[in-house]
Amino acid sequence: MKMIRAAFLLLLCATVGMTAAGAAEREEKVVYHINDSSVATAALNNIRNHLNASPKAKIIVVTHGPGIDFLLEGAKNKNGNPYDAVVQELVNRNVQFRVCNNTLETRKIDKSQVIQEATIVPSGVAEVARLQIQEGYAYIKP
Repeated sequence: MKMIRAAFLLLLCATVGMTAAGAAEREEKVVYHINDSSVATAALNNIRNHLNASPKAKIIVVTHGPGIDFLLEGAKNKNGNPYDAVVQELVNRNVQFRVCNNTLETRKIDKSQVIQEATIVPSGVAEVARLQIQEGYAYIKP
């Protein structure tokens, strides 16, 4: 009985070790979901901190509703600082930004108002779901 128990424990330790090693090698993929631009400054800071801690993380920011506002031309935070410089800094660190076309159409915002660093997707909500289900992205809601 002791031999069986020892063999089981050895097998368990080996399996856990392999799982931990496999997890360490997995690509870190995260979708940040923003539907309210009042959290944009904090979210961008979170993303910067995330990348500082995990430089190889693949991060996509998906916006819809009022969350797209910080990705429009000339958008500024509550202190009057433009968002485009911070967005460009994060784009340079391979962060992707996506804007919901449904929101643009509903709010009658011309696509030309979206900053060039952002990509327009058909639906922000559908994009968040697709990234999670089909591509295995972890979900963060700042």
